[in-house]
Amino acid sequence: MIEVIGVRFKSVGKIYYFSPNGESFEKGEYSIVETVRGVEIGEVSIPNRLVPDEAVVMPLKPVVRRGTEEDLKRMEANIRKEKDAFEICNQKIKEHNLDMKLINVEYAFDGSKILFYFTADGRVDFRELVKSLATVFRTRIELRQIGVRDEAKMLGGVGICGRPLCCGSFLGEFQPVSIKMAKEQNLSLNPTKISGNCGRLMCCLKYEQDVYEEMLKYVPKTDAIVKTPDGKGVVIDNNVLAGTVRVRLDAADIVGLRTYKASDLVIIRDAAVKLTPEEIKALKDLEDR
Repeated sequence: MIEVIGVRFKSVGKIYYFSPNGESFEKGEYSIVETVRGVEIGEVSIPNRLVPDEAVVMPLKPVVRRGTEEDLKRMEANIRKEKDAFEICNQKIKEHNLDMKLINVEYAFDGSKILFYFTADGRVDFRELVKSLATVFRTRIELRQIGVRDEAKMLGGVGICGRPLCCGSFLGEFQPVSIKMAKEQNLSLNPTKISGNCGRLMCCLKYEQDVYEEMLKYVPKTDAIVKTPDGKGVVIDNNVLAGTVRVRLDAADIVGLRTYKASDLVIIRDAAVKLTPEEIKALKDLEDR
């Protein structure tokens, strides 16, 4: 076991482990740490605790020192300067006639670097833009292209559920989401109903997927051939959460569909989740890449 603290550099960012270096930290305190981006200030999200060695990426860097009032003032000053830098960069983008959208600006804690985050449909030659920005700010400039999911996380917003976006309120990292999840959860495959503000599949499709995968081990899928108390038939649809299926029986003297409990059926031949060509075409751009 190894003692660590968890530090977060953004309000809904990933938590990174650091060695407390013999000090005791409380949740909500600030600490100065050294990262691959240089010296940064971060909020302690996880106070001192012991974790297994395999849960830590070695070598574990130690905390440089505890954050002071002066450090907090510098952090607030950097936030104010980021707003000015955003306006200046937007103006420079227009001057260079670049097809890119500026999303966010971040100052390094010690002012040694400024990061500009942007989105674009393809590759952008921003070398002249970097030179222009370096002339204005006289420090190291870095431009980083991000995806639409990261854009939504940075900008925030409200989802179709009426609540703040998950990625902007509590999700530290994105999880892979696929069309298969929507299909297995019997959701409408209308792109406007299962896509988020970012235009990709909603992150919340992942939340219940483990439950559906477990229950689908016992509930026959659509098109599966099953043996029922009334004879053999084909599954027309299922209700995974209720554990019931509707079956079209083969018997000539039985008309229509019948509903059975999944526990009363024996699967003769299971069926894989399938998408029609129309569904594949409509949902192609929503697939998480």
